[in-house]
Amino acid sequence: MSVDSKTCCGCNPSQGKSEQPESQRKSDVQAEPSHLSVFDVPKMDCPSEENLIRTAFASLGKALTFEFDIPNRRVRVYHPDIAETVERTMRSAGLGATLVSFDSIDHNTIQAAQEATKVNETREAQVLRWLLAINASMFVLELGMGIMAQSTGLIADSLDMFADAAVYGVSLYAVGKSARLKLKAAHLAGWLQLALALGVLIEVLRRGIFGSEPVSTLMMGMGTIALLANIVCLLLIFKSRNQGAHMKASWLFSVNDVLANAGVIIAGTLVALTGSQIPDLVIGVIIGFIVLNGARRILSLR
Repeated sequence: MSVDSKTCCGCNPSQGKSEQPESQRKSDVQAEPSHLSVFDVPKMDCPSEENLIRTAFASLGKALTFEFDIPNRRVRVYHPDIAETVERTMRSAGLGATLVSFDSIDHNTIQAAQEATKVNETREAQVLRWLLAINASMFVLELGMGIMAQSTGLIADSLDMFADAAVYGVSLYAVGKSARLKLKAAHLAGWLQLALALGVLIEVLRRGIFGSEPVSTLMMGMGTIALLANIVCLLLIFKSRNQGAHMKASWLFSVNDVLANAGVIIAGTLVALTGSQIPDLVIGVIIGFIVLNGARRILSLR
């Protein structure tokens, strides 16, 4: 009778779990992995989304192992008996994740996955440091050149470089740090990225109203340099393609940047041919919204 009464009141067994002591919940999260959840993540097309997922799971501690298959947009999560929490956290990243399968696993399977992950971490970190250095340097250079050239396209493209550098920086900073610090670092990068994206969109509006004279030669020249830098990043990642699913597929990360660089070069060419500022403003708006969406994803993490 008591069970029926609880059912009629709208209660369910899962509500009892939320009343566990905090110490018990922490113990459940930190237990040894014993299950495998596989997710389809349709919006995961580069390592920046992988880092978003890792950051979303930061508060759950270190008793998790991930395998990322970026080309097939699939993530395997080895975890303790906290399937609902894992699924909820995966969805919180805002990448359209859906659960494909859930299974119990044996100790040997998880141990092999953990060992493979540890072997790859050091090599991946070395590549990440190079990528961080290149993207951070190009952000400063391209931003300064964009101001000199009066080009919103170059300024916006520099923000794309900053977005990449911020994600890489957060990933490296998080090594050995607490979950709280990791989330704070991610949010700081997100807020700065948001401010810069809004700034460039406002600048596009201002120049659209009052006019501007973008220097097409500087646009094309700096766009070409940025393109070469991103090709170097792509090659660095490609050379590490055998270090696991993450690095094998992460060359896709630079493809979007290459397309943005090509957009700046095309815009500069059109400015030179037409004498109009419109192509520069258009590419500035497009890249600005891309960066703005990236900031939204970061700030949505909890």
